Amino acid sequence: MASLTLTPLFHSPTFLSSNTNTHTVTKKLSFPSPTRRRLLVNGKEYRSRRRSLVLRRSAVDDVPVLDPPPPPPPDSSESDKTELIASLKLKLLSAVSGLNRGLAANTDDLQKADAAAKELEAVGGPVDLSVGLDRLQGKWRLLYSSAFSSRTLGGNRPGPPTGRLLPITLGQVFQRIDILSKDFDNIAELELGVPWPLPPVEVTATLAHKFELIGSSNIKIIFEKTTVKTTGNLSQLPPLELPRFPDALRRPSDTRSGEFEVTYLDNDTRITRGDRGELRVFVIT
Repeated sequence: MASLTLTPLFHSPTFLSSNTNTHTVTKKLSFPSPTRRRLLVNGKEYRSRRRSLVLRRSAVDDVPVLDPPPPPPPDSSESDKTELIASLKLKLLSAVSGLNRGLAANTDDLQKADAAAKELEAVGGPVDLSVGLDRLQGKWRLLYSSAFSSRTLGGNRPGPPTGRLLPITLGQVFQRIDILSKDFDNIAELELGVPWPLPPVEVTATLAHKFELIGSSNIKIIFEKTTVKTTGNLSQLPPLELPRFPDALRRPSDTRSGEFEVTYLDNDTRITRGDRGELRVFVIT
């Protein structure tokens, strides 16, 4: 019978480690080269060679975990500006209060209101409606118009006078702006005196316009029509649309259209300056 002898020549494996700090470390398991086995069959020797074996394994070193840095402190300059604007808005509102939207303003009142508005405009900075037109959206109530000091409802434009000649009492005045339809309506609540013993007639006059943005902060309005609607005891009456005068019969100054600049605008306050020098202050309703 054939004689079979298996003699392994096996040495303990050697791990070659690296001292690197990377997360993946190569560990090499190797045998002396060549690593052989001797196989004897009937006195004849056969040898086999085993290849080196390379193993990779994942190693996670101890990495210290640092807390994230604290958030930066709030910008004190921005906070100071917000407080300053709030103070200047209060100053402006105090300057125009009690002036009956400007109808009771004298020269000194006009100067104080203009100076307070300029302070707020300077701190607020330029208005750019090309990127913030939606801030115009809504119904704005007029607090003050320097044009009303002329004692006419048209201000620096043609309009009915107030006083004893025409017993017209001005109520609230609004601007209603729709940025999608480009509607721009001036709305005035009026009380019309009638002979005694009849009660005064309350009406709401709406001057409808379309508007377009000129540049970054100028608004151009184009007159369309005037509608009068009775309120109070006569609210059941339908609205009346007043006819327009032919352009040939209208005075050159009576264009019913105009242009103004928005000089200050935030979420609840708006200041405008018209093409005839009118200063107007509005608050959102």
